[in-house]
Amino acid sequence: MAEDLKTIISHSKEYGFVYPSSEVYEGLSAVYDYGPLGAELKNNIKSYWWKSMVRMHENIVGLDAAIFMHPKIWKASGHVDAFNDPMMDNKDSKKRYRADVLIEDEIAKIEGKIDKEVRKGRKRFGDAFDEEQFKSTHPRVQRYTETIADIKSKLGAAMMADDMTGLRQLVEDLDIADPVSGSRNWTDVRQFNLMFSTQLGNISGENSELYLRPETAQGIFVNFLNVMKTSRQKIPFGIAQIGKAFRNEIVARQFIFRMREFEQMEMQYFIPPGSEMEWYEYWKEQRMKWHLALGTPQEHLRFHKHENLSHYANAAADIEYKFGFGFKELEGIHSRTDFDLKNHQEFSGKKLQYFDPETKENYIPYVLETSIGCDRMFLAMLSESLQEEEVPDASGKKSTRTVMKLHPVLAPVKAAILPLVRNKPELTERARKIFDDLKMHFQCQYDEKDAIGRRYRRQDAIGTPFCLTIDFETIEDDQKITIRDRDSLEQKRVTVEEARDIILKSTNEAILLQQ
Repeated sequence: MAEDLKTIISHSKEYGFVYPSSEVYEGLSAVYDYGPLGAELKNNIKSYWWKSMVRMHENIVGLDAAIFMHPKIWKASGHVDAFNDPMMDNKDSKKRYRADVLIEDEIAKIEGKIDKEVRKGRKRFGDAFDEEQFKSTHPRVQRYTETIADIKSKLGAAMMADDMTGLRQLVEDLDIADPVSGSRNWTDVRQFNLMFSTQLGNISGENSELYLRPETAQGIFVNFLNVMKTSRQKIPFGIAQIGKAFRNEIVARQFIFRMREFEQMEMQYFIPPGSEMEWYEYWKEQRMKWHLALGTPQEHLRFHKHENLSHYANAAADIEYKFGFGFKELEGIHSRTDFDLKNHQEFSGKKLQYFDPETKENYIPYVLETSIGCDRMFLAMLSESLQEEEVPDASGKKSTRTVMKLHPVLAPVKAAILPLVRNKPELTERARKIFDDLKMHFQCQYDEKDAIGRRYRRQDAIGTPFCLTIDFETIEDDQKITIRDRDSLEQKRVTVEEARDIILKSTNEAILLQQ
């Protein structure tokens, strides 16, 4: 697992996963482009999510709503009045920060101290180490835990009350310094709306202000009746959508973790009022299974329950992933009550209700939401899979290789077709023929440049699960090729048809969808 964000950023650019946007013009802050391998990996993540939601559930259907939406939608959703972050500036460095993030980073530092004590305890006691007992009895860890609880309580109260003075006081009480300059010369905290605004030509002689959508969910809510009627759905049913969203983040940082243009994978599940807690627990379990199916260790994932809920929710939890910079939100599961449909009904004047044919009642459904950031999921997969390890080289000596141990289903390239040497037409022609045959079944890459060992290392670095080598025996004798496994480094002679079947079996999405 790669914990150093600089290593991930460097690797992503070198191998064509992620580039800084507009780089020839010195870039654009917190905006990124996905390169050839990044586009493939991102599409594979989206495909896995979409099929697990839509294909695997008879009562969940898809939607692709427009980015531009009627401006009243954002008034009804609360975004115009309440979609704000608490902003503060450092007077010396002139840098701008979110006050709540500064405080959360301070909490993360204290959590790091707890982790340090745990590591020391594990080293001291070995196999007999009981982490839970250690945390509950170690005096220093207990003090750290109490401090974190106190900070979280004060932060939550200030955020719920929109208490900007209280947030500034908490920053001062914690003696938080500017991460850049070390200065503690802060401005007051003030609210900053995160929506990007634009204009839609001229309507009835007046300019009409529009917003780039800050989330994809509202497109689902305003299409609730359309989808229900045309797909003949009965409650409970869901609507899934993958799409771009835009937020004018005060501080967009940590590579693609927090960006101003990003992609969401959301599903809104419409349910009868009163059943939300049952569905809330169901979808928490289902979504955690989705992540674990990719091979992510349980200890790198956790639930974080929201103590201070958003204005629309009566229950909320995040699935957090252990990035190199700490546990951070990967996906949210929220019980949104009837807030959205009720508000859109009020602001639009149109009934957004469901008629239950069994009870003969009309009601506004409640909504259970699952929302995952595609870019954050991408970063989590990079973080989890990228590693360095010692392996034997051709001479039997140990050497270090960089490898991305992505699940084969997600790997951008499924197989590399490699002629043993490049200047032998009989090898390259045969390798090209195999490449042309196999590319019909899965994403392949043909490579004849450099020594075979270097080509293996290049494919390891981009996460290719299988390499197929065509050598002179293939031409002269058995027509078999050598298939090399990325993770085990096992090599064996198989026919092209056997290699195709091995790769198809390992990269079939059904492996994940059945779990």
